[in-house]
Amino acid sequence: MELRQVRYFAVVAEELHFGRAAERLYVGQPTVSQQIRRLERELGLELFDRTTRTVTLTRAGQALLPHARALLDAERVLLEATSGVRAQRDATLRVGTSTGLGPRLQELLAGLAERAPALLVELVGLPLAARLRQVRDGELDAAFVRGADPVPGLELLPLWEEELVAALPVRHPLAAAAEVALADLARLPLRIATREENPPLVDAVTAACRVAGFEPVPGPPFTNDQDTLAAIAAGRHTWTVYYAAQAGIQPAPYVAFRPFTAPAPTVVTSLAVRPGPPSRTLVALLDGCRGLGRP
Repeated sequence: MELRQVRYFAVVAEELHFGRAAERLYVGQPTVSQQIRRLERELGLELFDRTTRTVTLTRAGQALLPHARALLDAERVLLEATSGVRAQRDATLRVGTSTGLGPRLQELLAGLAERAPALLVELVGLPLAARLRQVRDGELDAAFVRGADPVPGLELLPLWEEELVAALPVRHPLAAAAEVALADLARLPLRIATREENPPLVDAVTAACRVAGFEPVPGPPFTNDQDTLAAIAAGRHTWTVYYAAQAGIQPAPYVAFRPFTAPAPTVVTSLAVRPGPPSRTLVALLDGCRGLGRP
C-alpha cells in the first residue's frame, strides 16, 4: 500500500466524484481510478460503489476512511517538522521548456512573479527525451512537452492544443491567400526536423498530409530558425511548419506564415511531472498553468 493510494482514496471519498478528485490532486482521472483499483485489489475489498451517475462509499470504504485520514494527518505532521528544510529546497523551480511556447510562457512567468515573488524560476531548454528523463530523475520539477506518449514514472497533464501554421516564401503564389490548403503544398519539399529529434511534430504533420491525400516531399532538414527561414525566403520554393504562437513573434520579413484551412494539424502541449503530491512551488506552477489554453 502506498501513501499516494491512501491520499487518492481520501480525496475521492470527500468529493464522491473521480473527475473532481483528479482536479484537486493535479493528476489525470485515469490515474486516480487506476490507483483506487490497485488499493482495492490489495485490500481485497470494494471501497466505492460506482454507477454511471454516482459514486458512494461502501461499508468497507466507510470503515477505512477515518484510518486513512489519521495516516495522512501523521504524514502532514512529519512534513511540517521539516518545513524549514523544504522551504529552502523549494526556493527554486526548475522547468524544462521547448521552442514555440511564446506568449503563454510569458503569461505564466508573469503570473508566477505576482503570486510567488520569492520564487526563482529556472527555465531549462533540452531535447524532449532529456526533459522527460530529468523530470523522472528529479533534476527538473516539471517540463513542457508536446505530443508525448505516456511515459512510465511520469504524469502528463494536458494544457492546451495548438495549431500549426505553414511558413512559405512571400513570393510564392500561395502566400497571397489568407489561408493555405495542405494539399496545395504537396509538390513543395518540406523542411522539418528528423523524427528522432521531434517525433510528435513529424508525426502530426505527416498524418495531416496523408489525410490531405499525399506524402510530404522531404526537403533539407530544419536546422534552426535563422538558417531555415533564410533558406525558405531566398532559395528554391520549400515550406515548413511553426507553432501558431511562435509564428506570431518570429521575425521573418520574407517568409509568410499562413494558417491551414480546416482541418489544421495540431499538437497537444502537456506538463510532465512526477506522480504524487506536488511541492508548494510546483502547486504554484500548476495553478498558473490553469487557463493558459483558453482563448
